[in-house]
Amino acid sequence: MEIRPILSALMRNKTGAVLVAVQVAISLAILANALYIVNLRQAIAARPTGVAAENDIFYVKVQSMEKGSPQRQIAEQKRQAAILRAVPGVLSVAQTTQAVLSRSGSSTNVAAKRGQAAASAGTSMYVTPDSLVTTYGLKLVEGRDFHPDEVLEINEDVDQSFPKVVIVTRAAAQKIWPGETSFVGKPLFNGTGDNDDEMRVIGVVERLQTQTGQVSAQGEYSIILPARLTGGRDSLLFAVRAEPGQRDRLMKEAEQAIRTSSSERLLVRTDTLEQHRKTRYLADQGLSWMLIAVSTLLLLVTASGIVGIASLWVSQRRKQIGVRRALGARRIDILRYFLTENFMITSVGVAAGVLLALGLNQLLVSQLEMARLPPGYLLAGALVFWLLGVGAVYGPAWRAASISPATATRST
Repeated sequence: MEIRPILSALMRNKTGAVLVAVQVAISLAILANALYIVNLRQAIAARPTGVAAENDIFYVKVQSMEKGSPQRQIAEQKRQAAILRAVPGVLSVAQTTQAVLSRSGSSTNVAAKRGQAAASAGTSMYVTPDSLVTTYGLKLVEGRDFHPDEVLEINEDVDQSFPKVVIVTRAAAQKIWPGETSFVGKPLFNGTGDNDDEMRVIGVVERLQTQTGQVSAQGEYSIILPARLTGGRDSLLFAVRAEPGQRDRLMKEAEQAIRTSSSERLLVRTDTLEQHRKTRYLADQGLSWMLIAVSTLLLLVTASGIVGIASLWVSQRRKQIGVRRALGARRIDILRYFLTENFMITSVGVAAGVLLALGLNQLLVSQLEMARLPPGYLLAGALVFWLLGVGAVYGPAWRAASISPATATRST
């Protein structure tokens, strides 16, 4: 197949070829970046939280109408935790100030040195008087869990004391002390002031996502503090680990046990870590489906454009095709001509699309702090549009190859 006659024909009718090439370029640029964003969002939504067997975890939130004294609050906290632990099928209970991926809770800035100019990291702060490591099944990669005598009782209304020990996630530790490999025993400060509280790292867990589950690495910057808090809080939150497969049943039984154990009015609500994950990433899932829909529409529009242009060219060239057939051209020759022509146009569009995709990605990197587009997405996109071009033009090309010489050369 001679390339020169095809180029000559294209130069005489540049508008259609340019439109197809531009359409392919724009579609490829958008498709490559859209699919990359979809894969990133799906990977983020599937990140492990650090909690073992997430489907076995549920939460019980208890809100009392009566605040009571600090001593009464402490007694009530211990009583309700004991009630939950007594429910058959409950493996572990830990009172906590916030839930993983719940989008509600507390954070704090921490520093590796006292009085440093800027915080080393912003961390999610889980405060618990129990073993959150045990209840969540967190993996300790260094150090140990809290001892009972390290748990402070703090009345937040009047007491300014702060836990002296802390467990950090590995991601947070690597952020706070970059380049270090061992973190147990290191001092950590709650803030950057000269008088901020000092803690000592006694353990490092592999991971524990924050309450907001940030998209960046900060989504795993968490610390766990040992304390039983009283005072300003009018509700309690318990993380409960159920026996495998018993979570839904135990949620109802745990709620009923708390309600029937007290004569005062209590507001009791239960939910699950699975629900928190689904709610947290609902917007990400919506964005993914929207981008998939847009990409699909772009492919359909591009294919329609190729079919339309190819059909128009077949109609315009009927006499030329008939002459070629009369001079001995075979059907395969006519078919190969149109396929080659479309491949050349598509290749120009793909080349321009690769450059446009890189430019669009650079804009996303600078404005949204996204990672750079891997070459594999560009190669896959180019292959998709080459195959799309061949598939879209095949029908019109086959109709062109099927034109009989007598019909094509007849006067109109």
